Amino acid sequence: MPEPAPMPADTPPRDAAIPRLPIGPGAYVLLIRLGRPIAIAVRTLPGATLLPGWYAYAGSARGPGGIAARVRRHLAAEKTARWHVDHLTLNAQEIHPLAFPGDSECRVLRALAALPGATIPLPGFGASDCTTCPAHLVALPAESGLAAEGGLAEFRQAVAGMRQTAAPDRD
Repeated sequence: MPEPAPMPADTPPRDAAIPRLPIGPGAYVLLIRLGRPIAIAVRTLPGATLLPGWYAYAGSARGPGGIAARVRRHLAAEKTARWHVDHLTLNAQEIHPLAFPGDSECRVLRALAALPGATIPLPGFGASDCTTCPAHLVALPAESGLAAEGGLAEFRQAVAGMRQTAAPDRD
């Protein structure tokens, strides 16, 4: 099982992080901090408001440019909202990417959902084409430690470790 691509804890939250991401296929996590409530109005989901706090979105990148290209698009400050997660990234106060080369978003999501206090805030979010996951977004509890110094590095290690024990994909 590949380990996550290393990213220093002090990595700036937008485009400066892109050169360090792999160009091959795999899964990624976007750690997203919302500083204010965000109303989610997507035709395919029930209306909801996501409260301020930390969220983790699990996605996959299989096309040209791999993880780096997909994350670059997600980090762009100006874009048309194409995917569910765009509604968060366009309103995010911080975004921190984490790459899992060769892995699947569903396996990474299972590790995220198993973190203490993690919840699914909006069923179906980011999982329109997935038949196994309740969503590809988890809300992280305030006590997750992400805001503390070294919190991002600790989070990366926790997800990497839990991913090792996650059940294999069924699809």
